[in-house]
Amino acid sequence: MTRRKSQIVPQYEENAGESLQGVGLMTDEQSHFSLFSDFDIELFKAGKHYHLYNKLGAHLVEVGGQKGTYFAVWAPNARFVSVVGNFNAWNRQGHPMKLRWDGSGVWEAFLPEVGDKEYYKYFIESFNGYSVEKGDPYAFHWETPPATATVVWDTSYTWNDEHWMKERASTHALSKPISIYEVHLGSWRRNAEGEFLCYKDLAVELPKYCKYMGFTHVEFMPVMEHPFYGSWGYQLTGYYAPSSRFGTPQEFMHLIDALHQEGIGVILDWVPSHFPTDEHGLGYFDGTHLYEYADPRKGFHPDWKSNIFNLERNEVRAFLISNALYWLDKYHIDGLRVDAVASMLYLDYSRKEGEWIPNQHGGRENLEAISFLKEFNDAVHQHHPDVFTVAEESTSWPGVTHPTSIGGLGFDMKWMMGWMHDTLHYFQTDPIYRRYHQGEITFSLVYAFTEKFTLPLSHDEVVYGKGSLINKMPGDEWQQFANLRLLFSYMFGHPGAKLIFMGGDFAQRHEWRHDFSLDWHENNHPLHNGIQKVLKDLNELYQGESALYENNFSWEGFEWIDINDSANSVISWLRKGKDPDESLIFVASFTPAVKENYRIGVPKMGYYQEIFNSDNLKYGGADILNSGDIEAFPIPKHGRSHSVNLTLPPLGITVLKYLRDYD
Repeated sequence: MTRRKSQIVPQYEENAGESLQGVGLMTDEQSHFSLFSDFDIELFKAGKHYHLYNKLGAHLVEVGGQKGTYFAVWAPNARFVSVVGNFNAWNRQGHPMKLRWDGSGVWEAFLPEVGDKEYYKYFIESFNGYSVEKGDPYAFHWETPPATATVVWDTSYTWNDEHWMKERASTHALSKPISIYEVHLGSWRRNAEGEFLCYKDLAVELPKYCKYMGFTHVEFMPVMEHPFYGSWGYQLTGYYAPSSRFGTPQEFMHLIDALHQEGIGVILDWVPSHFPTDEHGLGYFDGTHLYEYADPRKGFHPDWKSNIFNLERNEVRAFLISNALYWLDKYHIDGLRVDAVASMLYLDYSRKEGEWIPNQHGGRENLEAISFLKEFNDAVHQHHPDVFTVAEESTSWPGVTHPTSIGGLGFDMKWMMGWMHDTLHYFQTDPIYRRYHQGEITFSLVYAFTEKFTLPLSHDEVVYGKGSLINKMPGDEWQQFANLRLLFSYMFGHPGAKLIFMGGDFAQRHEWRHDFSLDWHENNHPLHNGIQKVLKDLNELYQGESALYENNFSWEGFEWIDINDSANSVISWLRKGKDPDESLIFVASFTPAVKENYRIGVPKMGYYQEIFNSDNLKYGGADILNSGDIEAFPIPKHGRSHSVNLTLPPLGITVLKYLRDYD
């Protein structure tokens, strides 16, 4: 490794009252400089210091007129700690750190010769004879894997998203459309040589595509540094660093900035549930189980072969909550999707009898995790009330999206996993048998408003032999594409926010492969391109029709017309906004037969107009449409005084809107 000399003048900035300027010299020696005040230490010990990234880690500072780097690491059970790096030829004795006297377990050192972009680790020797070189848990940048050193880094950046940040509170609310494009950075698109696109390249391509398609948000699978690329980012070592596989922290900021300037929000996958056992990471950090529970029945995850954070320890809770706020503070992130919440809530998650430890009341609930998730959500909403949090929670745990003040976990939304599984199972069923499975496609409305839900068609459903969305659909090629158009149309008519994983947006045939680019060439085929067009138009419909988002999370926004026509595999419903005249009628037919003279009860007399039909020729359909003004006659149907006569397209959805009263 070559030495990199500092070329950047240190920048200091305020963040939520936490200053990067030191509180002064503890003695006359520069080596005793500290960024910690006594109050910082009190907060840290109590687990209430939510901006630890301003204190722990490596910070470019100036002390007594001399520029250098201040290092601080939490290692309370260490006997000896030093900073090693390319600046001292990785000499473990060259730059020892000093343990603070206040019982915090924090070791510190100011090294005047160390500047920006220097590679470093902490050498830690414990009382039990264990010794190791560890990456900095609070490092802002890491070497590109498989290299494992952390890097001193100035994160200064000049943002250009003032308008987005100013308007975010009003445009980002749950009463607005939320259509999310889930992206894996390493495989969305690659260059001609099959190499990753860097953050700067993605900043050119991704915002333009998302704006064209009409997505309101991008959700990135974890971008934090991870040693094993095949973990998709869910096995993190560098919680405070965007992966250097794709560029620098500032280049990732530039990507977010570019998305914001196009009016697109950014959601990050965040993983507080577990972390990998790699030696340079958080595991057995100071010769003890510092970040993880010591007992493997509580501290080791059997599915993922990873460690579980010890949420009984205040300093660990502060590490995680500070990390969540770091991405919101420093990177202007608009939402956090919390991974594997169910694995945190249940002590017996994926464990057999005898492999887990009951809580103090003898139950299976993880009381520390429950209180942590509440504290996390409260902290996020206190510091950033215009940001939302989303739980990937796969059970029926009550109150996930209810306020913490009434006992809920405090999330803003929850993935509707039951909807995803039931819907995909129904669509994989041959249409001839769907009449016997009508309940699968309607059951989600039984519980649709018990939480605030996001409807996910996520990455987990198109890997490991599960097949792509298009290949899940039964029938010949035409029926497969008609089914997929129907699936997306049904999804956008269903209450809740929407999420679609990349590749589904143009019906990629091959299931997702993280080592390759998406098969964008398939979009040149008319049927694939038709899927892209229908999704684009559905996003436009979603954002243009207030009935689809104003009451997206309550019964006020939904009403069944008919769910009982299982013989024809047809369902119909109303989506309602604040203005009754803006309501929309959805009629979905789940078989390949054209159904003529199909009568539907409507809410009022007058004329209606078909504003969307998934069978439109431009999407690759058969063009079975309902053209012109559709008159409602005083023929009672479905408990309503008036009804309309329709032709239902094969494997299609038609959407009607009230046009005007009788002439």
